[in-house]
Amino acid sequence: MKLNQATDYAIRSVLHLSGLPFGQVVEAKLIAEEENIPMRFLLKIMRLLTQAEIVESYRGVNGGYALARNSSEITLLDVIEAIEGPIAINRCLIDPEYCSKKFSEHCPVHEALFKLQQSMAEHLKQYNFQMLRERMK
Repeated sequence: MKLNQATDYAIRSVLHLSGLPFGQVVEAKLIAEEENIPMRFLLKIMRLLTQAEIVESYRGVNGGYALARNSSEITLLDVIEAIEGPIAINRCLIDPEYCSKKFSEHCPVHEALFKLQQSMAEHLKQYNFQMLRERMK
């Protein structure tokens, strides 16, 4: 599994917001400048994070973005899945119809990949953004 650039930017954006007092609104321009993210790309990412209820969007003169939840309640898994969709090591783990042998229930490879996928998701759930922010100090 390879995370795309949008996911990297999303993680950096949420980490940035995690460093602010909860509820503090910051302009997208500031996030883009401080995290070195192209503005157009950032706006697309923030839209996805807003849809996932990780970030709140505020319009108007004092508009911008703030975390929708406390940073201790947002995990790496939450952000990755907001951008990438559900974690899937192989397409047969999303839908058994993708199995070219049509027997994913009894496939030893399917079972091994499924366990790996579960393990990865559980591991990513263990890291919340408050924890990650504290490690930056």
